[in-house]
Amino acid sequence: MSNHHVIHLISIVGPTNVLVGEDTQSFATDYRGVFRGQALAVVRPASTAEVSAVVAYCSQNNIPVVPQGGNTSLLGGSVPDASGTAVLLSLTRLNRVRAVDSLNATMVVEAGVTLHAARTAAEAAGALFPLRIGSEGSCQIGGNLSTNAGGTAVLRYGNMRDLVLGLEVVLPNGEIWNGLRGLRKDNAGYDLKHLFIGTEGTLGIITAAVLKTYPIPRAKCVAMLGSASADLALEAFGLLRQRLGTDVTAFELISSDAMALVLEHLGRQTSPLPTTHPWYILVEVSSTSSQEVAEASFYSALSEVAEKGMIDDAAIASNEKQAADFWLIREEISDAQTRTRGSVRCDISVPLSSIPGFIRETSAKVTAVAPSTRMVIYGHVGDGNVHFNPLRPAEMTPEDYLAQHEDAIMKLVDDAAMELNGSISAEHGVGTAKRDELLHVRSEVELKLAWSVKRALDPANLMNPGKVLPLMPTN
Repeated sequence: MSNHHVIHLISIVGPTNVLVGEDTQSFATDYRGVFRGQALAVVRPASTAEVSAVVAYCSQNNIPVVPQGGNTSLLGGSVPDASGTAVLLSLTRLNRVRAVDSLNATMVVEAGVTLHAARTAAEAAGALFPLRIGSEGSCQIGGNLSTNAGGTAVLRYGNMRDLVLGLEVVLPNGEIWNGLRGLRKDNAGYDLKHLFIGTEGTLGIITAAVLKTYPIPRAKCVAMLGSASADLALEAFGLLRQRLGTDVTAFELISSDAMALVLEHLGRQTSPLPTTHPWYILVEVSSTSSQEVAEASFYSALSEVAEKGMIDDAAIASNEKQAADFWLIREEISDAQTRTRGSVRCDISVPLSSIPGFIRETSAKVTAVAPSTRMVIYGHVGDGNVHFNPLRPAEMTPEDYLAQHEDAIMKLVDDAAMELNGSISAEHGVGTAKRDELLHVRSEVELKLAWSVKRALDPANLMNPGKVLPLMPTN
C-alpha cells in the first residue's frame, strides 16, 4: 500500500490502528491456520463514522475491503485472499453496548461486542440473549449476523436472523444506513436488514444491531442420555417435544466416535453415563415454571421415553456445575477435531425425518471410500443441523487422509444432503470453502438473482470479494 493511502487511513483511525507488514499476519490467517492470505493493511476503526470514512476512501480508490470480527469462521469468510490488495477492516474496537431497553426487550450493541459480552449485558439487565456458540468468548455480534449463526438454542429461539430487529450498516460507497429500529411490526416497505444478515460482508458492513432479549428461565433441566440408534434418538426427540413443547431448548446428538474423541481431548476415561452407547443425546429443557414443576415434567417425559425403549440410560444433572460439565463435552468436540487434525468438516441440514437415514447411508458411503474413518457426527439435530465430520484413522497422518479423501467425502456428503432437499451449509456460512459448490446446489436463477443484488449494492465488487458468490459460467 502506498504511503499516501496509509497516511490517509491513519488520519481517520490514528497511527496505532493501521497495521502493515508482519503486524497483519495474525489477522490474515484464520484461527485454525487453514485459510491464509495477505492484507495491504489492517485498519481498526472505533466508530461507525470511522468505518464509513475508511470504506468511502477505499471505494474512491478501488481498494477491496474484507471485514473481520472475531475471526472464528470455519470457511475462510473473514480472511483476505493471497493477492495482498485488500484492506482488512477489523471491527474489534466497535465494542460498546449502546442501550438496553428492558420493557421493549431489546438491546443495541455494536458489531465488535463479543457474544459473551452481549449475553452478559443482557443478564445484567435481568434478561437473556439466547444465542449460544462454543466460541462465544471470541466470536462477535457482527460476525454472528454476517453468517446467520445458529448454535445450540435454535430449537427454541431461532437463528441470528430471528434474534435481530434492526441494523446499522455501512454501505459499499461509505454511506450509513441507520435501520436501528426496535420494532416487532414494521411493514413500511422492504425489510432491508435481511440483505445483510447471512451475506458475510459482501453487501455492506454491519456496525450495530438491535437484538431481542427474553425472560431468563426460572428453571433448567439438563440430561445426558444413551441410545442404541439415531432412529430411536429422533423418536425420543419427537416424544419429548410432544410432552414438553417449546420448553425443549436443545437436543444434541453425539456419535460414539465423537464422544470417544472429546473424552480423550478432555483427559477423561468415561462419559457421564456408566456404559458406552452407539449414540448420546444431550437435552436441555428450560421453563418459566418453578424448578420443581419443570423437573416433574422432565422426569415424567424421560420415563416415558425410556419405557418405550428409545433410550437405554440417563444421567440427569443435579446442579448447574454438572449441567455445565455435560455441555462442556458437547462444546469441546469441535476443538478436539481441530487439535487432532484430519477432519472433513461438513455442516449440513436435512428434514428431521431424514436424519437417521442420512447418517446411516452416508456413513456407509464414507467408510467404503475411506475404511477405518472415525465417524465424528454431532449437532443440533432438533433443528435438522448435523455436523457430519469424518475423521482420519488414528494411524493415518492428517495430510495423507485429507489429500486422499477430503474432496470425495465432501462431495458425497453434500450430494446426499441435497438429494434429501437439504443444504450444504446449515450454520457456518459459505466463505471461500463452499463458494464454488453453490454452482451445483443452487439454480442458475438463484445465482443470477444474488449477483443482481451484489452488483446493485457493490458494482465494483469491493466488499469481501471472492466470498459467498461463485463466478457465473460465461457460456
